Amino acid sequence: MALRARALYDFRSENPGEISLREHEVLSLCSEQDIEGWLEGVNSRGDRGLFPASYVQVIRAPAAEPPPPARYANVPVGGFEPLPPPAAFKPAAQQPPPEPFPPPPAGYPFPPYGGSYQPSQGSDDDWDDDWDDSSTVADEPGSLGSSYPDYEAAGGGASGRYRLSTRSEPSLGSRGAGHPPGHPHPPGGGGGAKSSATVSRNLNRFSTFVKSGGEAFVLGEASGFVKDGDKLCVVLGPRGPEWQENPYPFQCSIEDPTKQTKFKGMKSYIAYKLVPSHTGQQVHRRYKHFDWLYGRLAEKFPVISVPHLPEKQATGRFEEDFISKRRKGLAWWMDHMCSHPVLAQCDAFQHFLTCPSTDEKAWKQGKRKAEKDEMVGANFFLTISVPTGSGANLDLQEVESQVDGFKAFTKKMDESALQLNHTANEFARKQVTGFKKEYQKVGHSFKCLSQAFELDQQAFSAGLNQAIAFTAEAYDAIGDLFADQPRQDLDPVMDLLALYQGHLANFPDIIHVQKGALTKVKESKRHVEEGKMELQKAEGIQERCNIISFATLAEINHFHKIRVRDFKSQMQHFLQQQILFFQKVTQKLEEALHKYDSV
Repeated sequence: MALRARALYDFRSENPGEISLREHEVLSLCSEQDIEGWLEGVNSRGDRGLFPASYVQVIRAPAAEPPPPARYANVPVGGFEPLPPPAAFKPAAQQPPPEPFPPPPAGYPFPPYGGSYQPSQGSDDDWDDDWDDSSTVADEPGSLGSSYPDYEAAGGGASGRYRLSTRSEPSLGSRGAGHPPGHPHPPGGGGGAKSSATVSRNLNRFSTFVKSGGEAFVLGEASGFVKDGDKLCVVLGPRGPEWQENPYPFQCSIEDPTKQTKFKGMKSYIAYKLVPSHTGQQVHRRYKHFDWLYGRLAEKFPVISVPHLPEKQATGRFEEDFISKRRKGLAWWMDHMCSHPVLAQCDAFQHFLTCPSTDEKAWKQGKRKAEKDEMVGANFFLTISVPTGSGANLDLQEVESQVDGFKAFTKKMDESALQLNHTANEFARKQVTGFKKEYQKVGHSFKCLSQAFELDQQAFSAGLNQAIAFTAEAYDAIGDLFADQPRQDLDPVMDLLALYQGHLANFPDIIHVQKGALTKVKESKRHVEEGKMELQKAEGIQERCNIISFATLAEINHFHKIRVRDFKSQMQHFLQQQILFFQKVTQKLEEALHKYDSV
């Protein structure tokens, strides 16, 4: 039985990790057990986070599972429909909200730093076999603030390998006895207050800002070795911060999906042939290999939008239409991977593209190396190199304005993409079923008329009977053209929309990381103004926020760049196919018309 709750009052989130509620809104609960007055759940807009338990009432009725969306079927808008309020509810004006509630507990067993990606569960491509049996997954990064020693910025030992740290050595007496690190002392304290104050940690340890390692990085708790090959460079371009271009761009085709078997035919799977242009050597990969790669990249790059893979499917995996649709989705995915300056050069992606399909040992070694990558979580942000010198310092108010503008843009684009997908899906369904049926109904009527005329048996009417019969065949053929047309024009548009809806789903978390960093900067500035923090510490927090802001703006610029490229190309293809379609229809009608010339 699914756990649900109905909001009794409006609640507006004020901290990262919280979600807003609307009165009478129905939510899905992750658990009915509250943590010191807070519950975790998902609202009707799909946002997941914490909210006050006293603001909702648990509903114990079972929740209906929404059917999965299907091509050429009505696309559900999503979410639960709000239920009418029960009679026991009082209007909001008569029933005041409860008293102020405490913040989420700091002692709750929160998840460790690291990506928020969770591998999808399903029966697609038999995840229990092959190299998954013996693979070793690296431990998730732990709390960097407690497990890493204090390092100073210094050169590493080996050439091309540098030890970087954002930690600062606290002065003696900077922390009181038993005072936990990362939490500010109470106001006051005389001259020692300035050196002891720090920016507080987020109370909500579920937030993306915390889980990605962004908080630990901004607060100066990241330290590790960064190799030259791990550096991700942001440069200043004509549109602002941009990822440094890949000096060796390449493409990769995905062709010839073939059904293969193993264990003497007991298990079947589909393998896709990949041919990267920079090697020219083909490799074969299953969907589970794509899924593994996506999981590693989504965990490693918290401020980069890793394109989503086509959805899993438990049944019908070997049907021709499904295989063709998945191949096209994977082709779009691969194009976006190769087009991204950072993702295209990632070691895990290059291993995926170049490791020979027959070398199982080499594949496992590369896989384990990727899973043991230390440059994840807070350490990932150490790998980002940003411009220095004049003009390199970002105006944080301007950055905040740009990010807010992009946030509004993505929300509007997501809404319009959902609407267009619904419209295209419905229109395609009508063409495949309704339009084909209607045109063929007209053709059948013309055919009946010609058969009636044939009863006349007059020689001079034979030409007319044949022309009408040909018209009937033309309309029948036009019906088939309508049924086949969505494959040519609407399907590619919906495939592109699906890919971009995945990108749009990624950006709230990316923006959340940048917003969290900005919040820490504002807090540190306030401490400096109140004389509770040294200016040097606040400047360090701002510099690290600057790095996250550069990376976020670079990712936003890349998104707009490929968006213009993709939608230009796809709209041109759509209109070209529409023109060809109506030319075919016109040709059929003209052929039918000429049959009457000799009557």
